[in-house]
Amino acid sequence: MMKNFKQAKKPNLDAINLIVSILVCFPEIGTVSFEPADDSLNLTFVLDKVPTPDELAATQEFIKDSILTYHLLEGFSQAKIAIHLDAEDEISFLHIVRDVVTLSQGEISLISTLIREHYGQVLISDVNRDTLEEAEVVREEVIDHMIGSMKINHVAERMIGIREEGRVMVFNK
Repeated sequence: MMKNFKQAKKPNLDAINLIVSILVCFPEIGTVSFEPADDSLNLTFVLDKVPTPDELAATQEFIKDSILTYHLLEGFSQAKIAIHLDAEDEISFLHIVRDVVTLSQGEISLISTLIREHYGQVLISDVNRDTLEEAEVVREEVIDHMIGSMKINHVAERMIGIREEGRVMVFNK
């Protein structure tokens, strides 16, 4: 009697490499998740305080305006941008959701810098940025390549990348 084994679908390595590269290159980003239904990437920043509604509104407006200005300079239009906050006790999770079609490494860098400068001491970050400068140029090229690949080849799996005890892990959701 022969058993019929189903071969497990191979995960999309470009998506995995993109998530890992973003988390390694940008330690300010707490988690990265990919949603295939709308080809969006969710960048989550963790804050050790809960911003007031006015602070959040100002941050949302500032980040959206900055992204739209960046897109204007880069010649992009019709970007999908969503920013929202989830709060738990004294910790908050700032989510910036972006469509992969208009996303670039330069924009991720811009967003990361804006959040780091805006939230400073309350932003929970994994490591000191100064230790990453040497490898950053290579990772920036990898990120742009992986984003380009994902624009061409649709990724069907939901994925999430997290940091835990100095390691980056990616899971299918």
